Amino acid sequence: MEKKPFQAESKRLLEMMINSIYTQKEIFLRELISNASDAIDKIYYKALTDDKLVFNKDDYYIQVIPDKAARTLTLRDTGIGMTQEELETHLGVIAKSGSLAFKQENASKEGHDIIGQFGVGFYSAFMVADTVTVVSRALGSDTAYKWESDGAEGYTIEPASKDEVGTEITLKIKDNTEDDNYDEYLEEYRLRSIIKKYSDFIRYPIKMNATKSRLKEGTENEYESYTEDERVNSMVPIWRKNKSELKDEDYENFYNEKHYGFDKPLKHIHISADGAIVYQAILYIPESMPFDYYSKEYEKGLELYANGVLIMNKCGDLLPDYFSFVKGMVDSESLSLNISREMLQHDRQLKLIAKNIESKIKGELTRLQRDDREKYEKFYQAFGRQLKYGVYSDYGMHKDTLQDLLMFYSSKEKKLVSLDDYVSRMPEEQKYIYYATGDSNERIAKLPQTELVADKGYEILYFTDDIDEFAIKMIMKYKDKEFRSVSSGDLGIETEDEAKESQQEQQDNEGLFGAMKELLGDKVKSVKASKRLRSHPVCLSTEGEVTIEMEKVLRMMPNNPDVKADKVLEINTHHDVFKSLKSAFESDKEKLGLYTALLYNQALLIEGLPIEDPVEFTNDICKVMV
Repeated sequence: MEKKPFQAESKRLLEMMINSIYTQKEIFLRELISNASDAIDKIYYKALTDDKLVFNKDDYYIQVIPDKAARTLTLRDTGIGMTQEELETHLGVIAKSGSLAFKQENASKEGHDIIGQFGVGFYSAFMVADTVTVVSRALGSDTAYKWESDGAEGYTIEPASKDEVGTEITLKIKDNTEDDNYDEYLEEYRLRSIIKKYSDFIRYPIKMNATKSRLKEGTENEYESYTEDERVNSMVPIWRKNKSELKDEDYENFYNEKHYGFDKPLKHIHISADGAIVYQAILYIPESMPFDYYSKEYEKGLELYANGVLIMNKCGDLLPDYFSFVKGMVDSESLSLNISREMLQHDRQLKLIAKNIESKIKGELTRLQRDDREKYEKFYQAFGRQLKYGVYSDYGMHKDTLQDLLMFYSSKEKKLVSLDDYVSRMPEEQKYIYYATGDSNERIAKLPQTELVADKGYEILYFTDDIDEFAIKMIMKYKDKEFRSVSSGDLGIETEDEAKESQQEQQDNEGLFGAMKELLGDKVKSVKASKRLRSHPVCLSTEGEVTIEMEKVLRMMPNNPDVKADKVLEINTHHDVFKSLKSAFESDKEKLGLYTALLYNQALLIEGLPIEDPVEFTNDICKVMV
């Protein structure tokens, strides 16, 4: 029989199809099953306009038959089949898609969407097969034809016998090599795994012969093996069911089946969008953080399906980084895929879905925060840090999206509060949103810098995450209220009389503070009378944008940028220690140096900063005690 060369393209093109387009060999099964599903869909479409044709869905299926002895894998469908001319046209011309042509011809009809569009999926079979044989009988025809090819050299077509309408594709599986184990494509468990992974939601049954055991008739403990057809795929995906049909348990089971996490999802979001772009999605907000969440191994993204066929395990483009904790899937008919259907073309549809998903997640988190604060706080303990990173990243581009979701511990409420909670309680005369930074809530509560703000009755937000202050610097204002650190040089609290009194104290003690500044050198920018201290003798405050907490964070970075806060040593002129300072300044310069060093190191310890010379510090304490 004369072998016909492939039309349209060269041997090199087919080699490229086989070896370069697909990243994983197992994809071939997805492609062949998708083609079989399309073939059944075509009968469904014809039945819409042909009264003589009755489409009973129960009569249609796809069968996968491995044969280890013959080393073949057969896929059989009950679809529309192909004539000799169609075999010639669709299988003899690389990248000629019968599904695409059929879809275009029937664009106005409602019904199932055709999966295959590129006409290259069939050739993926050559990744695992030396020879591919197709026997097909078209709907309305009494004659079947056999198409056969061993790869790029060409193909043959001849009449064949087939009792029923449909197509049967038989792959002669390659022998194993050092690099590839082709035997796996003849193993029942492996084939089932691939089908469940990629084709679980194909709308027609995918059947395989399952080996089972049963009690032998007439015996009590003797078993025999037998085989029977068993449906492998789920067929109807949960996301295509009506929400009213589903319970929380159904969503939780799907979460576990898809191995999205080992925890129980805190919340699920079921989306059915039917507008500018059509898609369905089920999203989950996990209860706890994955162990590798902040490691380079963690990969964000949602499972992406096109008409129920898995295209990507992790589509990162569907989630912004600050919502990277979200798990789930998206199924759409509207996406533009690349030729292998393994990757997306970056187009308008993808961006629309991503934008809509972002809005849905934000809306769900907002509702959770408003209606179930206890559950939201549980979420926030796990992923609040990620939201703060989102505020800080990209120069604050996403702050408007995320700022309402942020929560911080409150000095008054003794629990987490939102920025909106804080602002809604602010007294009319309060100018700023006050915050304090530290390693823990307990340590912050003891900070000397909080005394004045607390005495005024103002609420203070506690920042214990190293990202907190950086994020707030990006927000700058919330509802026209600026953020102000309790360690800031200007707290905006003093009355006019208090300001005049502070100014006078500074002038009266200019000599003492100047001498202390000289002793400390460039360790501090200045020494001054404190307006914020009540019971404590000393503290550090800052001038400029870089705070002490930010300096500590920057110091821990790998490249260790030499960025320092402009520190101011503040002295409580109403404390008994100040009397000793004044006395030493007037009569004992050596003692002034000792007191100055002690107070400075004390201020460093309060801030959690390292003392430059601990031995000298302990010696200074001993000198005071003697």
